[in-house]
Amino acid sequence: MAQTMLAKDSIAGNRGECFVIIDGRRINFMSAISIEATVEKTKVEVPILGRKTKGWKAVGAKCTGTATFHMNTSLFRETMKHFTETGEDLYFDMIITNEDPGSAAGRQTTVLKGCNLNKIIVAKVDANDEKFLDETIDFTFEDWNLPETFNELEGE
Repeated sequence: MAQTMLAKDSIAGNRGECFVIIDGRRINFMSAISIEATVEKTKVEVPILGRKTKGWKAVGAKCTGTATFHMNTSLFRETMKHFTETGEDLYFDMIITNEDPGSAAGRQTTVLKGCNLNKIIVAKVDANDEKFLDETIDFTFEDWNLPETFNELEGE
């Protein structure tokens, strides 16, 4: 019989936390609703003599992300305003931790280094939105690491 994961070992998405480090200041990014960061390989096509198919070789990587958060902080608007006034761009780090105490997977922490905003919403109102205002930002980052990784699951 194949070994399977226990349902209790899945990670609840709302059990995470996020901090941003801007100018040495660690800020609890409690306004976050969702964050997703990806690393995509950059590949080049490799022609190979004697084969009909071409090969592929990874030659680099592109790091991008998206964050949606409640529109109740001016933090990113202030940093973008500073950029438009001075030309001085802001790079910051983001620390994202997933930990569901009900899961044997434990805790994983990812640090995104050199995050930089692509664009932001400067102002927003919406008479049709009776719940809450949110905003989504796209960003890039230059490096990342995993200081804490999930436990290997035993299953059943």
